[in-house]
Amino acid sequence: MNKPVISTTCLTVLSLSILSACSTGGSDRDAETDLISVNSNPQAPAEVALVDEARPRLANAAPSRVVADMAATGASRQALEEVSVSARQVAGLSANLVRHIPQDRENYASLEDNRTRSVADEPVSTFSIDVDTASYSNVRRFINEGRLPPADAVRTEELVNYFAYDYPRISDDGAPFTVYSEISASPWSPGKHLLHIGLQAVDARQVEDAPANLVFLVDVSGSMNSPDKLGLLQASLKLLTKQLDEHDRVSLVVYAGASGVVLEPTAGNEEHKIFDALERLSAGGSTNGAAGIELAYQLARQAYIDGGINRVILATDGDFNVGLADVDKLKALIAGKRKTGISLTTLGFGTGNINDHLMEQLADNGNGNYAYIDTLNEARKVLVDEMSSTLRTVAKDVKVQIEFNPAVVAEYRLMGYENRLLNREDFNNDRIDAGEIGAGHTVTALYEISLAGSGSLSVDPLCYNGNQRETVELAADAAEFAFLKLRYKAPEGDTSTLIERPLLVGDIRESIEETSADYRFSAAVAGFAQLLKQDSSLGSFSYDDVLVLAQPARGDDAFGYRAEFINLVRTASALN
Repeated sequence: MNKPVISTTCLTVLSLSILSACSTGGSDRDAETDLISVNSNPQAPAEVALVDEARPRLANAAPSRVVADMAATGASRQALEEVSVSARQVAGLSANLVRHIPQDRENYASLEDNRTRSVADEPVSTFSIDVDTASYSNVRRFINEGRLPPADAVRTEELVNYFAYDYPRISDDGAPFTVYSEISASPWSPGKHLLHIGLQAVDARQVEDAPANLVFLVDVSGSMNSPDKLGLLQASLKLLTKQLDEHDRVSLVVYAGASGVVLEPTAGNEEHKIFDALERLSAGGSTNGAAGIELAYQLARQAYIDGGINRVILATDGDFNVGLADVDKLKALIAGKRKTGISLTTLGFGTGNINDHLMEQLADNGNGNYAYIDTLNEARKVLVDEMSSTLRTVAKDVKVQIEFNPAVVAEYRLMGYENRLLNREDFNNDRIDAGEIGAGHTVTALYEISLAGSGSLSVDPLCYNGNQRETVELAADAAEFAFLKLRYKAPEGDTSTLIERPLLVGDIRESIEETSADYRFSAAVAGFAQLLKQDSSLGSFSYDDVLVLAQPARGDDAFGYRAEFINLVRTASALN
């Protein structure tokens, strides 16, 4: 028999009802009356049996455990409420219940999706690359908890870039990355096309090995007192430590209400000493992240390695609630430190109060990357399998600019990168910061475009624009549909290098079956992201259509990440 799924959102509503009774000084009887009034519909016999079975356990088990067990069996919200009322009758308002159900104080940036733009009005699109992957693992966490993520938690480019793609690896112009493009029919918009642009950074084996000076900056405030926070954090940093040797250096700084040095710079091969320092960590107190960041940068400067990797790794739930509250000052502090050759990576942990918005901003300003660690397997992916990509930068301030040919393309829409958009003039300004790419990294961007005269335009052409009719006539003879430009700097450089290449009409494939597996899989991931964001432009495109695209395009899935994605889509479809 199919049972209803009780999500953590439902449990959170229940815990907030109990908290409300506590904070207002209401009696147990008042709280009981409020809860029962939420749902007075009669229960099925099976539900009555569940409640009757659970009540005797309250004498010897924590109410939170009893409620969690009932939720796992598919109990209804009313049944959970009745057991919670019984818990208060047995032992008053249960602190255990409130403490074990996290309140939702998570913070995400609210960004409007990129709109469709007319080439006649805005022929040039400019943005910074993004190698963050936090959004994907965070979305996975939501779905595995039995609920769909809020739309603001979904960043399309981070879902797409979570996966590696098999782009050409040999650069013919001496650049630290290759450029790849592919274009075919859009899977969700008949008459439109999907342009796929990929960058492949040089492999770590092609880059000179460099010692690392790493400062672990660990949040040990009270909000981190959870196995999925401090416990997982400790295990994750141990995995990273195992990849280091005698040439590397590790320091450990903690912060809560105050900050302090737990481990002075130590050789990377002294595992026992580093592990011992990590194992001694315990959580408690409020959060003064700014003071910790200052101290971590001091240690990084103290152990600075010329020509090496000098990086602060901030591990936290992002709940910066004491100390330097001005986020702009905190960002300016980190931006100033990056100019000294010390970068910042942020690792997010836990649920309930993850400050996703701030974590991403800090990493961006620190010339680093942001990853969300929801499992030990994700820690292994980020800190072991992709350690070179995470830590070893091969190009910085990487910008992309595309000029669409109005003789061929009428409209375009960049999918994702909403918080990475740049002004047209920023492309040639080397003082404007942009994203970094690490050894072995792939970066992918997708544009949905409408060809001139295709009949698939989102916006009607202007009646009094004389160029419209001329555009359709010119399209037949045009060889290029767009011109692609990229700028990047060497990791220690200040002057950018320009890469240019035309995108040819002759490369357009009308059947998506003719495209590579990477093209189809990236399109499936982008479509999945748009579904989660409830994008109205997808028409009848569904989760089943995502599966049709993704399943044959798994390719060489050595670590099973693409197979996991397919299962994630199935679960999201069921939740939807």
